[in-house]
Amino acid sequence: MIGANVHERAYIGPFCAFVALFAVGALVHKLFEGQSVWWAATPEYWVYPLQVLLPAALLYHWRPLYQSSPPRRISWSAALGLIALGVWITPQLLLHRAPRLEGFDPGHFGPGLPYGLNLTLRLARAIVVVPLVEELFWRGFLMRFVVDPDFTKVPVGAYTRWSFWIVTLGFVLEHNMADWPAAAITGMLFNLVAYRTGSLGSCIVAHAVANAALSGYILSTGQFGFW
Repeated sequence: MIGANVHERAYIGPFCAFVALFAVGALVHKLFEGQSVWWAATPEYWVYPLQVLLPAALLYHWRPLYQSSPPRRISWSAALGLIALGVWITPQLLLHRAPRLEGFDPGHFGPGLPYGLNLTLRLARAIVVVPLVEELFWRGFLMRFVVDPDFTKVPVGAYTRWSFWIVTLGFVLEHNMADWPAAAITGMLFNLVAYRTGSLGSCIVAHAVANAALSGYILSTGQFGFW
């Protein structure tokens, strides 16, 4: 029988690699502060592509260990993903918050191939890698681990008060402070998907729809600060 620690690495490893690359980029930016070279001044333009490639490689490596089930209530899960989009953009639409223009701009290195490559990797990160990595960790691992350290014996969507709030808080702290209210509501919505469907695949669908819709909003408004 495969040891539980191997399953833990499979569920935690891609997320840790994803977060560690953020830390590496921040460290490079701090160490070379004031430098005009792009890799030091704007490390997100090499960090984000690596956040596609490295976690994807780990996901592929550990793919036999993931307990998969077909997404259930797909339309309902997608609808909650669209509600999550509304949560993120409502402060601008209703409260007239300032546009978020500073962020990952696919045109940073110019038009043509650089733009296409930047955009493709950024969309792959938002719509594919982030939903897989985060849902495996938050609702595939941590939500079940809080219930029982031998988390593989706990069904996806098992509810306890502690697991609900710990996962919600962790999801919030993963985001920038300005986004904490939206992240809190979004985390609760994705928790609800887990509880109602019992399917990690449904959580991934909801997360992917939310990120795809937000990406469309970003590209149509130029508000790259959401990226």
